[in-house]
Amino acid sequence: MNIIKNNRNRCYNMGTMILKKLALLLFILCLGACARPLPDGDAPDAATYRVATDIRFNLAKRDFLLHIPPGAAAEAPLPLVVVLHGAFSTAAQTETETGFSQLADKENFFVAYPEGIGIFGYLQHWNAGHCCGKAARDDIDDIAFVDAVINKTKALVAIDNSRIYMAGMSNGGMLTYRYAAERGSGLAAIAVVSGVIGSREKPDNPEWLLPPPSSPLPVIAFHGTGDKHIPIAGGASPRKGGGRSYSSFTEAQRFWQEANRCTDDVVTSTGLSGSLEKSIISDCADGSRIEYFRLKDWGHQWPAEYFTSDLPESDKLKGFNATEQIWNFFRQFKRTP
Repeated sequence: MNIIKNNRNRCYNMGTMILKKLALLLFILCLGACARPLPDGDAPDAATYRVATDIRFNLAKRDFLLHIPPGAAAEAPLPLVVVLHGAFSTAAQTETETGFSQLADKENFFVAYPEGIGIFGYLQHWNAGHCCGKAARDDIDDIAFVDAVINKTKALVAIDNSRIYMAGMSNGGMLTYRYAAERGSGLAAIAVVSGVIGSREKPDNPEWLLPPPSSPLPVIAFHGTGDKHIPIAGGASPRKGGGRSYSSFTEAQRFWQEANRCTDDVVTSTGLSGSLEKSIISDCADGSRIEYFRLKDWGHQWPAEYFTSDLPESDKLKGFNATEQIWNFFRQFKRTP
């Protein structure tokens, strides 16, 4: 039986999608629980390892997944990409859905996937300053935790300090924006999918917005016009119980345009027969650049092959891979002292 999927007005086979989601869940449960601890001594084999930090939550040490590519033993130092999962997701799920580890094996870079706070490894989320859940209410210091993840990774493997990048999805994208504003001097570029720079929990609450960044930073971002969780135009989610009001995709673009002291006008083009709209601002301070992608009818998912490969042949976004787009953007930039 075919249905219309919420996040794209396309026909899907219900049975296939359910089986795929169940398979992903089982895979993630195994991967998340069974990821090996990083061995002491000699250089570790190419694989994904679970690494603990000294940051604690509910007495337990907070941890992250670290993917080491095959070229790590032969080439040093290598770039690092820190990838932040969305709310109620996990590091393992994000590794699978984004495909960053597979790309890292081809392109030779490390990937760190931090874990947000949650309950026994579930319902994990971040304090992005304005959202979300317990992490925001209790003012969990996720900036310090991400610092700890980066520093721990530096202590374990040879990192090119001029090429540390960060990417995030949804709530993880919000934290990416916040980290970039507060710690941008340590990053070379950022990428955000379905994230915002601010929100308010109730209509009468003041809107929380990012603090001014300390330095210009290249930014690439993606958002679907069919996103029902965080609408691209801003405002409240149309989903039941969606009371929080979000800033818009355009507001984020303008924020970074001002922060990066861009003097060029926005150059907008379309591609994939109108399924993609790309806005570029290239003349920005310190060689920074802004690229914002609007994906027609795309919902609240990472737009890479894990999801786009299931689209029908007639869909122009079939096979679209934001992860590759992000890496091709990242590799253009280095952070200079």
